[in-house]
Amino acid sequence: MSGRLRIDVFFDFICPWCLIGKRQLEHAQVQFRSRHPGVQITTVWHGMQLLPQLPVQGEPFADFYRKRLGNDDAVLMRQTQVQQAAAAVGLAIDFSHIATMPNTADAHRLFQRASELGNLAHRDILLERLFAAYFQRGEDLGCRETLLAIARSCGMDAEAFADCLTGDGTAFRGSPGASSGVPSFQFDRRMTVVGAQPAAALLGAMSQSLKESDRERQPI
Repeated sequence: MSGRLRIDVFFDFICPWCLIGKRQLEHAQVQFRSRHPGVQITTVWHGMQLLPQLPVQGEPFADFYRKRLGNDDAVLMRQTQVQQAAAAVGLAIDFSHIATMPNTADAHRLFQRASELGNLAHRDILLERLFAAYFQRGEDLGCRETLLAIARSCGMDAEAFADCLTGDGTAFRGSPGASSGVPSFQFDRRMTVVGAQPAAALLGAMSQSLKESDRERQPI
């Protein structure tokens, strides 16, 4: 079968389920391509700032989650749950290195600019590097200097991004087509799967969307 399949992904860099969902999607795409080698997949990533109310400088990570979940035991339980889910898809998430819950507006502006520049390889490297910066290296994604250094580490010209990093607390509005939660995956803008669902669920949605697109192309 030939054809095209568009996947729109809505995410935030500080959401561990978005990174886990990214891996699940990658696993699903490998299986899908083995079954449908003639179908061209286009994946479009849309940033969504989950916490636009955070101050520009962010908040202490431990304090943020303690207030959000109530106590240290609840925080530890949640982090253990996330780490187990991450390990199941080959990821290591290290919460011990994270000092700041950052305001991600500028991180999204950086990624959006990279997407607009049109180099998909650089975009994909940057996306992975930004996730790793937060969940594995504990880097502050709200820091302008850190973001520019990350861009340079991905082979990009930092000068191309300097003007989009406003650092003034202006919220990043994201895409008007976003769903109410992240991660969320829209397949051919007809079917939406919300949450870090197993690869099998994403594969099923991809296959169903392809079938529906194929039926619509059939002559009456």
